[in-house]
Amino acid sequence: MSESTQPENQANLRRSPELISHRDSQLLIVDVQQKLMPAIHNADGIEGRIILLLDAAAALGVPVVVSEQYPKGLGATVDSIAHHPVSRHRFEKIRFSAAEEFQALNASFDTVAAAERREQVIIVGIEAHICVLQTAMDLLVQGYRVFVVEDAVSSRRESDRRTAVNRLRDSGVVICTAESVAFEWCEKAGTEEFRAISRLVR
Repeated sequence: MSESTQPENQANLRRSPELISHRDSQLLIVDVQQKLMPAIHNADGIEGRIILLLDAAAALGVPVVVSEQYPKGLGATVDSIAHHPVSRHRFEKIRFSAAEEFQALNASFDTVAAAERREQVIIVGIEAHICVLQTAMDLLVQGYRVFVVEDAVSSRRESDRRTAVNRLRDSGVVICTAESVAFEWCEKAGTEEFRAISRLVR
């Protein structure tokens, strides 16, 4: 294969539909709130993985949506996420599942996804066995391709987190990691986006 034909062939490469695309996905952050996080298993690690994905989303133009469960009682989203410079949409909810409000937000004219629905939803947050699980399963029913980031979700008890991840996998949700999402969004080396992602995972 000559060097002159290689770039053209690479450009025509058909990507697997199982891979996550920054052009077709949204990042949904579920209930990472001030009064909840202190009780969460590995809270600092989870928060760090979510920040990694926020940074990657900012670099690659991935829309970000944030839910809050009864913020009057449970507090607002933690500062590291609430004050992150990435553009995001935030909504409050009473139901454990965020799917209803997420659907409504996507249908509005105020979101990037309104013009062209992004079918892949990348979910992070807490608690894995309650709000994350119910949101993921409800979005599956709505026809979304749902990915839950295993190292960016947690619960108060590790056993609940582990059981939730297994149940989600058995139900058809794709389980992945924060770093795998970032590099699937990036797709290739040798770009400014790749250099930005590489700095995030060092």
